Amino acid sequence: MIPELLKETEDRMKKCVESARHEFTLIRTGRASPAILEHVQVEVYGSLLPLNQVAAVSVPEARQLLITPFDRGVLGAIEKGIMKSDVNLTPNNDGSAIRLNIPALNEDRRKEMIKVVHQKAEAGRVAVRNVRHDSVKKIQAARKDKENPIAENDEKRGVDQVQKLVEKYTAEIDNLCKTKEIEMMEV
Repeated sequence: MIPELLKETEDRMKKCVESARHEFTLIRTGRASPAILEHVQVEVYGSLLPLNQVAAVSVPEARQLLITPFDRGVLGAIEKGIMKSDVNLTPNNDGSAIRLNIPALNEDRRKEMIKVVHQKAEAGRVAVRNVRHDSVKKIQAARKDKENPIAENDEKRGVDQVQKLVEKYTAEIDNLCKTKEIEMMEV
């Protein structure tokens, strides 16, 4: 029972780390990354579609994104979608593609963005601790189970193993946070 619980706990913690990694990619660093546009929605063909379903996004230069639509007739809709989003970049439409020039971050903006990185890292650590809390509850419930209780030593060992997983995955989130912070200060 405990090995299955530990496997499930580890899988859930890995998902927490992946979620934190994904959140970090959405934070703008002053360097062009197609991930910045991941949440942009475009109103075309009578419905809202993600930008990546109506256009290809590439990085021709370090501080520029090039958005090439699959259908040139949707250029205006893509432009509107970018303007409505919280990307805070002005699209330049040249008739066949859209260019987004990404300005360099000033020192104050970098510090603000680093605070956001720390908030996202803390949210990831909290998610990992919540997984721990759920797992420990399940182990304690298994100890009190009337039909098939586990031994006290097994309970303690299980809780210790869950704690080791927490330490491993929070350290991983901390490393991601440090890497993102270094990346933001270099640009």
